[in-house]
Amino acid sequence: MLPKDGLSGIFVREISQDMIKDSQALITEKESWKEYYLLSLKSPGIAQQAKPGQFIMVRIDPQPYPLLRRPFSIHSKDEENIEIFFQKTGSGTALLAQKEINDSLDILGPLGKGYKVDPGFKGKTVIMVGGGRGIAPLYFLAQELATLGAEVKIFYGAKSLSDLCLKDKFERNDFKLFYSTEDGSLGFKGLVSDFLAEKLPSLAPEFMYSCGPEAMMEKIAQIAMEKEIPAEFSLESIMGCGFGICWSCVRRIRQEGQETWLKICEEGPVFSKEQIIW
Repeated sequence: MLPKDGLSGIFVREISQDMIKDSQALITEKESWKEYYLLSLKSPGIAQQAKPGQFIMVRIDPQPYPLLRRPFSIHSKDEENIEIFFQKTGSGTALLAQKEINDSLDILGPLGKGYKVDPGFKGKTVIMVGGGRGIAPLYFLAQELATLGAEVKIFYGAKSLSDLCLKDKFERNDFKLFYSTEDGSLGFKGLVSDFLAEKLPSLAPEFMYSCGPEAMMEKIAQIAMEKEIPAEFSLESIMGCGFGICWSCVRRIRQEGQETWLKICEEGPVFSKEQIIW
């Protein structure tokens, strides 16, 4: 019989040598902006192994409800801590938003296959496009690429200025930022994909990355295809386990020239523009 959380430490290790189950990840910092939240979790094992684009699965509460863990992109890390950034959108995230500093969470990670981080990008321009809460994994990625010496340019789009919660955090790191808001309260008025299309000819990127609403990423993928720019996208999906056992996150993906069903959690969540069937 499995323990109440449905996973034994042995079972987890059999699934992945790189995945860690940390049942006492301490919340050390918390920030909030209306329905958006940033939590810092002390989990040295996961922090040391995490790569940009990977995610964790969080058990929100030790009680039976909510039953399933929730997936969250790793927003950033240091030697001992990881951060997650999320928006309160349902019952699970509403309960998570109520957690306070010194509370602990039961987490699994790091999970999934992340973004390409190529030392060959040194001195070259890379573009990141994030929409709303989809900006979450791009901060970690931007830090890694900047450390390699890449010229990082970030398009950060949202409905309004109040939704650009991580604006100050990105600016403290001296990244080149391009803002767009649908209501025109900051930067370009309109969709971030339209802003990208306008600015792209003058930027000449070596590579593009994106995370955000599906419709936004589809438009960016079309732009990348037309301009023949290599690009990767982080897909979002409902996940039951996070490591390929439950098959709840399957999606049609092109692999070796064929269309097939792949698990987003295990084969992704990051895929190239050529692989994704929008």
